[in-house]
Amino acid sequence: MATCDDVRENVKKYYGSLLESTCDLQTSASSCSVSCRPLPKSVRDALNLVHPEVTNKFFGCGLPFPAKLEGCRVLDLGSGSGRDSYAFSKLVGESGHVTGIDMTEELVTTSRQYIEYHQKTFGYKQPNVTFVLGYMEKLSEAGIQSDSIDVVLSNCVICLCADKRAVLQQAYNVLKEGGELYFSDMYASKVIPDHMKTDPRLWGEGMGGSLFWQDLIPLAHSVGFSTPYLVSSSRIVVYNNELKAKAGDINYASSTYRMFKLPKSPVMSKATVTYKGTVADFPDQLDFDSSNCFKKGVAVEVNGEMAATLQSSRFSPDFDIQISDKPDKSSSESTPQYCHLNPFLLADKLGSSVKQCSKISK
Repeated sequence: MATCDDVRENVKKYYGSLLESTCDLQTSASSCSVSCRPLPKSVRDALNLVHPEVTNKFFGCGLPFPAKLEGCRVLDLGSGSGRDSYAFSKLVGESGHVTGIDMTEELVTTSRQYIEYHQKTFGYKQPNVTFVLGYMEKLSEAGIQSDSIDVVLSNCVICLCADKRAVLQQAYNVLKEGGELYFSDMYASKVIPDHMKTDPRLWGEGMGGSLFWQDLIPLAHSVGFSTPYLVSSSRIVVYNNELKAKAGDINYASSTYRMFKLPKSPVMSKATVTYKGTVADFPDQLDFDSSNCFKKGVAVEVNGEMAATLQSSRFSPDFDIQISDKPDKSSSESTPQYCHLNPFLLADKLGSSVKQCSKISK
């Protein structure tokens, strides 16, 4: 079994020198990040303002752009060339700040070259984005303080890391109470066998290190996070026949989940919540995830964990929350009951990425 250091070196080489642009990737993951999910106008505008050279060297697999980032302190794990970080820096505004961290020196160098360009493009008096060379499993060593971040964002990099628990634990540690981890990643339909994990190319494409989706739930709970919420998902197509043969009957999905750092002892009581329509870009309805859509002025009953999430997070001012005096015991459900978090079921419901993200096989 390859060590964490071996995995890091292989990934650095793969993304630092072997891949020249997004088109060099051998799966549909990156193309689906662009076309398989509608985006608010503010996000589309922010992405369109990012320098083309930065976008060309982007290797993500999703669209980790949650609502209500204005004024937030954001950490972008595996920031790469900086595409998402620069879009985030537009969305948080001058009062917010974005820190991008990546372990690949070539990509950090690329991202730093365009700080002044984006500052001037956005009309800011001073830059509000910083890029740090470091490991997402060691955020404290990179100078990221505990309890200092409002939102941690990530785009298809956790699947490239051997120690996923360390990544989630570090993200949890740096978040403020009520803070959020909102991330896109690749997931597998079953546990990846050890022989695939030792293949540098499979790992570089995210296929060797993808987490079995059911394992995400207990992993999140083990470090203190709330139960993950599944936001969006699309199936991934493997173009390369050699890699497809190595994967066998394992399927992959590009999926976005969100999870929160709740108070240490949250009151888990059901509640009736009413969305006020106050989140920018969402005046009529806020789609919190694939299972929870809140229409303005319509009272909805939610379970204890969702009630605690809305109360403690940055969305608290946007809801009228009436807590029930009865405790909610449903929050202790076991993993098999979380079928609504299956990214493959959601991908099939939303429509296969084959139709929306087609690409000529190489």
